[in-house]
Amino acid sequence: MTTELLTGALLADGTGAPLRPAEILIQDDRITAVEHPGTLPAGTPQRDLTGLVLAPGFIDVHSHADNAPLLTTDDTTKILQGITTEVVGNCGFSLAPRGNADTLATFLQRLFPPLDFTWTGFDDLFAATDAAGYVTNYCPLIGHGTLRIAALGMADTAPDDDALRTMRTALEEGMTAGAFGLSSGLIYPPAVFSTTDELTAVADALGGTGLYVTHMRNEGDALLESIDEALRIGATAGRTHLSHLKATRSDNWGKMRPALDKIHQARDTGHDVVQDVYPYTASSTMLTAVLPTTYLAGTADETLARLRSRTGRDDLAVTIGDQTAWDRILIATTASHRFEGRTIAEIAATDGTEPVDALIRVLVGERLRVAMINFSMHEADLELAMADPQTMIGSDGLPPGTGGKPHPRLTGTFPRVLGRYVRERGVLTLPEAIRRMTSLPAQCFRIPDRGVIAAGHVADLVAFHADTVIDVGDYQDPLRPPAGIPWVCKAGRTVVDNGEYLGTRAGIRLTPKA
Repeated sequence: MTTELLTGALLADGTGAPLRPAEILIQDDRITAVEHPGTLPAGTPQRDLTGLVLAPGFIDVHSHADNAPLLTTDDTTKILQGITTEVVGNCGFSLAPRGNADTLATFLQRLFPPLDFTWTGFDDLFAATDAAGYVTNYCPLIGHGTLRIAALGMADTAPDDDALRTMRTALEEGMTAGAFGLSSGLIYPPAVFSTTDELTAVADALGGTGLYVTHMRNEGDALLESIDEALRIGATAGRTHLSHLKATRSDNWGKMRPALDKIHQARDTGHDVVQDVYPYTASSTMLTAVLPTTYLAGTADETLARLRSRTGRDDLAVTIGDQTAWDRILIATTASHRFEGRTIAEIAATDGTEPVDALIRVLVGERLRVAMINFSMHEADLELAMADPQTMIGSDGLPPGTGGKPHPRLTGTFPRVLGRYVRERGVLTLPEAIRRMTSLPAQCFRIPDRGVIAAGHVADLVAFHADTVIDVGDYQDPLRPPAGIPWVCKAGRTVVDNGEYLGTRAGIRLTPKA
């Protein structure tokens, strides 16, 4: 049995209680005692954490690192932030089931680096990721978009009974294999073609006790209506989680208050509904998200043909030309790594073309495999959402391995909350911020034995400097690791020391508590 006594730190135990001096005894992978300093027996090997705050390992409730275990290199973007557990499979994207395999592979290339598919269903996907190992604990969701591709491909059509049965059966199989719930991404094909009734029929397979996690259908003009839809679907599933709650585009700034009021009203009537945010006023997703839905049905070649046609170009100019702030759309990553770090407006100016032509040039030239950063939110809305007691923190970082200039939330989300929104702006107290990053997500996602520092819990821990912790990466140099997080422990094993990753895949795939 390996034993270690952690001394000197101020304890943020994850419950929201005030910080206090404490000593923590670890035996093997578990915390066995949490006591006032000087209480535990002397003679145990010690780790001195004087000057640091000790907290439970952070839980990233909105990750797209589904592919991280399958990379030959270790993804350190999360562990260096103190994240020890990630919820993956968000926004309707999961790596299984692999029905309509070619269509799924082509679609996932818009978001993920190339994947070597060796699996079909969830059991063999999880066998592959288990065999590869995990840097952080892995909590998978099942993507409705992936289910729909298995049943209908990329068709803009309603599912018949057989297609619904295919989706529901695959969802049930994924839950049996150990998934945590169902996710949707209703701005993306093919989910953008689905109706509320379809989503409710699929969510019904969760039996009224499951979790529905959604990137809602609209986060701007129809934000409030989209919350209503999410609540209806989530009521059928059992519980509702609203992903990266936001109000996008300047004419929608200020809608966060009525959005939260609607959520509070639902909660007051007994609906189990929560939300997450990331601490930035820029979003990031596939560049195809700016296209009208009429361009997205069918294969990638069909979408590209619409973009190449004169009619398609002219219609696009009319549909989105005057509504889009081209100087606020920054190219993050592309298949060839051209265009990265430049806005659509800058590309158009260099080319001497209209912005819509620059958009088409990028999408066609990269065969739709382009991610963008969109500066579309207001700080006041973000802070209002973050202050809500039921708001968790999610990075929403792009999948690792894509290269380019991804959104800096990939490397900086959790230290940015602690540095900017706790220390500098006072939106949250430090104990409350830790609760939002630990025990609240553990409770809402039913993550076992994690989220608080207490006897019997797994020793997933992070120690940080409250006075200096901060994100370092920016939009032009996003992959720099954060400052002020010297030590991270996974299941009793040190995996980050002096801010350096030690090269240990000490995570596991978790399954939800009953």
